[in-house]
Amino acid sequence: MELEYSIDEIDTIVSDKIIPKIESNIVCLEGRMGSGKTTFIKSICNNLNVVDNILSPTFSIINEYKTFSGSPIYHFDLYRIENKDEAQNLGLEEYFYSSNLCLIEWGSKVGDLIPDNKHKINLDYIDEKHRKLFFT
Repeated sequence: MELEYSIDEIDTIVSDKIIPKIESNIVCLEGRMGSGKTTFIKSICNNLNVVDNILSPTFSIINEYKTFSGSPIYHFDLYRIENKDEAQNLGLEEYFYSSNLCLIEWGSKVGDLIPDNKHKINLDYIDEKHRKLFFT
């Protein structure tokens, strides 16, 4: 799926177009800095009734959020990961192979550590208020 949207429409896009299509527990988001990866993840989490404060795990690498029902959702920001060995030492694969939703920014940095059964969302910056997404 490919579509353009305004930042004001993000919650509707996520609830109507993205969440119903998620069939895997792994969702990788790619895009340049400022393309809206964290904002998109915040919208997914809000739509899935996360009760925690949703922040970018830029320095912590992994944030765990709880939904209203108590289920965990994991949010990864792998931008600062230097190589695959570092990712393995953090035990990322244990999260990826759990049944819990894993929302991963910059997943391409760890390549084949992420299971093949995943969704990819590529976000393109159009202008300050508009983005384009490609969902597979």
